[in-house]
Amino acid sequence: MPFKRVLILSEGFGSGHTQAAHALAAGLQKVDPHIQAKVLELGSVLNPTLAPWILSAYRITVTTSPALVGLFYRKKYEKPVGRLTRLALHKLFYNHAAGVIRQMEPDLIICTHPIPGAIISRLKASGLDIPLYTLITDYDAHGSWISPEVDRYFVSTPEVRSLLIQRGVKPAAIQVSGIPVHPEFWIRQDKASVRRELGLKNIPTVLIMGGGWGILKDELIERLSQWKKNVQIVCCMGSNEKLVAKLRNHPGLQHSNIRVLAYTREISKWMDASDLLITKPGGMTCTEGLAKGIPMLFYECIPGQEDKNRDYFIKIGCGNELTSTEILDFWFAKISSDRTAYTGSYTELRRSPDTSFYRPDLCARNIADLLEDPAESSLALELSRQAVGQAVNYHDYL
Repeated sequence: MPFKRVLILSEGFGSGHTQAAHALAAGLQKVDPHIQAKVLELGSVLNPTLAPWILSAYRITVTTSPALVGLFYRKKYEKPVGRLTRLALHKLFYNHAAGVIRQMEPDLIICTHPIPGAIISRLKASGLDIPLYTLITDYDAHGSWISPEVDRYFVSTPEVRSLLIQRGVKPAAIQVSGIPVHPEFWIRQDKASVRRELGLKNIPTVLIMGGGWGILKDELIERLSQWKKNVQIVCCMGSNEKLVAKLRNHPGLQHSNIRVLAYTREISKWMDASDLLITKPGGMTCTEGLAKGIPMLFYECIPGQEDKNRDYFIKIGCGNELTSTEILDFWFAKISSDRTAYTGSYTELRRSPDTSFYRPDLCARNIADLLEDPAESSLALELSRQAVGQAVNYHDYL
């Protein structure tokens, strides 16, 4: 059987888009070894000097002026990337994109970020004859994802499918596949065993993630320190080296039940070891938590897509918003079974959320099926016919 080449394009504005790209690449290669998947952050490849400055400016804006990010998101919410904007992006930053594609000769291009999606759409409008798929990596659909040159969209939920249809996308071009996660998240390991492997005690454990850039506020840190004798706390702060150093040197966090991690490739294991996940509601982290069936508390949303992610997971009973230290106390008491520590009332999340509707391997399998035979992928066609707004039980298609 000949190899199929898939080029997956992303950008580094936040870690989730590229994380989804790598997860999809690994999933495709797992379900079909004859698929060769390559991930590129296209802007960084084409502009190795300028791109780090642009990404740094974006990171500073997100951390210091999140309201501005939310305002821009809402203002452009209904609008696709315009023709003039595409032209400007192409001329300024992506002038050599066509050459990269000619060199790699892919059979399929998949975009996990709107900007490369807009660039490839422009190339297709000018004659590029390669199928283009868009994977939307949040639980919302901003207008910038949409382009008439996209051949197929892969979305997280029937609600997102409905949004695309309302904006003129043909229903047959949309598949509710769920957001893909790395194959490591396709299975769940025994909690006690993975704790031993990670050098943890077999006691109630909380995993706290600050997103790929590691963001954690002082008030939360102080409250965590008060639970260190009853609950095992693992703080994973990604690439934020300053915050890692701050936590490791914090007087209140000097305890054998507290572990501070920088970037790690073993998040799957740390989730398996945990009873509760405290995180920013990024699309990828939430989906990984969903795959592991772990309850989630959300803090410090970036206005825009993270608001939508948070609202979705609260609606389906897999998460709640961490709006006060009272909620933190409730959940720490809940997982440690120390009911005397909390006497207030609070609407409980399900301890073990029902996540049977999500199949973490489905997106990769759908795309592999389409690569093999675009006309006869029965699973893909059936999913595209799902009624707008209906819940989808993915186990029906096993």
